[in-house]
Amino acid sequence: MKRLAGSLLLILCILSGVQATPADSLLAGPKYVLVIHGGAGTILKSQMTPAKEKAYIAALEQALKAGYAVISKGGSSLDAVEAAVRVMEDSPLFNAGKGAVFTNEGKNELDAAIMNGKTLEAGAVAGVTTIRNPITAARAVMEKSQHVMMMGAGAEKFAKEAGLEIVDPSYFYTEDRWRGLQRAKAQDSVKAQLDHADTAKVSLLGIANHDYKFGTVGAVALDKAGNLAAATSTGGMTNKKFGRVGDAPIIGAGTYANNATCAISCTGWGEYFIRLSVAKTSSDLMEYKGLSVKDATSEMIMKKVPALGGDGGLIALDKDGNMAWPFNTAGMYRGCITADGKVEVKIYKE
Repeated sequence: MKRLAGSLLLILCILSGVQATPADSLLAGPKYVLVIHGGAGTILKSQMTPAKEKAYIAALEQALKAGYAVISKGGSSLDAVEAAVRVMEDSPLFNAGKGAVFTNEGKNELDAAIMNGKTLEAGAVAGVTTIRNPITAARAVMEKSQHVMMMGAGAEKFAKEAGLEIVDPSYFYTEDRWRGLQRAKAQDSVKAQLDHADTAKVSLLGIANHDYKFGTVGAVALDKAGNLAAATSTGGMTNKKFGRVGDAPIIGAGTYANNATCAISCTGWGEYFIRLSVAKTSSDLMEYKGLSVKDATSEMIMKKVPALGGDGGLIALDKDGNMAWPFNTAGMYRGCITADGKVEVKIYKE
């Protein structure tokens, strides 16, 4: 009967001069090829000046266009996520690269990771202080070494030998971030200020101050060959001590990509994302339980993470071009672009 019905539909379409269209395509939504984030946290419109809001929107659009330029020309998803993240690393607005926050010792320590969904190859760097674009260093680790993660001085030496751009640590200095450190040290001499915690969590921890700047950046992409990739870069937490490393450079926690399921980049209170392996668990929920990308990521961000006391968000893109960007904070800098080049940028909770 189904075959007969299909044949009749085809005959009717031919007779009427209308091209037959599969039912699934009629119901399908837009196909997304690139999604980015610039961090999640207490981002409130009431605390944002029109000028700063405009600057964030422009920076996010620039990052989207940089990644889309790669994909639209048939380039790889890896090239696209690296290009998008580099734009945000070069902007002082985000807590990554040029805009990284300061540690308790007055340094900028940078982390980044990248993953290839086709091969499951991955690369990461942690605690680097002289590499202009940590995401490019992470990719070099993936492609030019037998390792997945390098840290500190060793990672910097490797990056230099790989021909990456090395800068003086002073390159990462910004007055806004420096003032943020001074406020954090003045008000809290014991506990580190969490760059992504909201005021309620800060209060619970006995931390009086809160830097309303959030900026861990990330990108996920799907190229024309059907390959997924994910990338994340961050400066960590303001006033952090003891060489703390969050989830961003940890594969499976803050960054993950698998062509069979999805690509994910996380932003938030890293300790909780590490404990829950948020990125990989989201992928597993899709692979083993058959959940959609929206349901799988919502389960982690809206239920599992807050149940432990954490907060944050993520961006995700599945193998069919469906996207999700759940977050349980007041806002998240985020943007996406579809296969036809339509750009969408958002900041606040809707």
